[in-house]
Amino acid sequence: MAQDDGESIGLFEPLMVSEGSPKRGALNDLALELAEKSAAFRSSLPGSTAAALADLVRAMNCYYSNLIEGHNTHPVDIERALDGDYSADPKKRDLQLEAKAHITVQKWIDEGGLDEPPTAPASIIEMHRRFCELLPEDLLWVEYPGTGERVKVVPGELRERYVEVGRHVAVSPGAVPRFMDRMHQAYTREGRIGSILAAACAHHRLLWIHPFMDGNGRVARLMSYAMLRESLDTRGLWSVARGLARREKDYKDHLQACDGERRGDRDGRGTLSEAALASFTEFFLQVSIDQVDFMATLMQADRLRDRIMIWTEEEMRAGALPPKSDIVLKAILYQGKLERGEVDSMLGMSERAARRITSALLKAGAITSESTRAPLYLAFPAKYAERWMPGLFPEA
Repeated sequence: MAQDDGESIGLFEPLMVSEGSPKRGALNDLALELAEKSAAFRSSLPGSTAAALADLVRAMNCYYSNLIEGHNTHPVDIERALDGDYSADPKKRDLQLEAKAHITVQKWIDEGGLDEPPTAPASIIEMHRRFCELLPEDLLWVEYPGTGERVKVVPGELRERYVEVGRHVAVSPGAVPRFMDRMHQAYTREGRIGSILAAACAHHRLLWIHPFMDGNGRVARLMSYAMLRESLDTRGLWSVARGLARREKDYKDHLQACDGERRGDRDGRGTLSEAALASFTEFFLQVSIDQVDFMATLMQADRLRDRIMIWTEEEMRAGALPPKSDIVLKAILYQGKLERGEVDSMLGMSERAARRITSALLKAGAITSESTRAPLYLAFPAKYAERWMPGLFPEA
């Protein structure tokens, strides 16, 4: 049984930025702004477009979350992995499998897989289990700095060893369940605004506990993603991970500052600095707002249509798509979906000739359909992101 040194649960208080904090009013305003912008963006998208975008955002979230850990797997390689197309290079293949694992867990979250709130110990353990059990063997080992000892990571198993992360000495392994229970208890009492702030506060406090031998960063970001998804009904249409990765140094500096102790009588009443927690929460919310703004600009209907139509015309000129492909895509862009039976009459062509165009668009990945008779919808493949949605990913 893991050693519990009996640390006081007060060691990682405060768990929330208190109502009495000088920054609480500004944080409440940011939470409201995020809620309003997220709702406006969600309502601006047709349902079919939102569903396709959510698939792409999963790949984006995975890419940036893994990038923070120093694992760079380009979204095109991630998409290939989802289609079962893996690199011959063992290291690249391992990273593709890691990316696929992350996307699988987020899809499970998106489809309502969590039986309990995201901060519940059972939910956190299940996210870790699902992620790690899909990892290749080589990515399931951690090396202790100094000694060089290699330790196997067991999916869904809380650590049974003492750990240090930078200058932070995490609580004894046996104390981890007590601290996780306290964390969950603190974050389930919050109302709407509190639940948005909690996505940032819980993010650091879970990392402070460091419940697993490895994978804590990914699990913390998945937990915060699930918390925001729940409190804001984001539908998975945007992700804070892109913003955190783009400001990685600020992100890590804030997390380190949150490990620091209270800085005098005006810094809350807990053991840790409330001012540092408030600063991280402000940073986290501002990054989230930036990401909603970015996605909303990217998905403006007229601009998105223009970018896709320019791409389609270029593909037709190059012979990569048959003539009149642009008419089909334009109809889907304006209507949200297109019944297969409407394509031939719309194009003034035979059913067979019309089928050749839809087949080419499906093969190119520009559109998608659930079956050979189901309606046609727009897809957002990562390979076209650079042209269709510039800035979403780094260039290939």
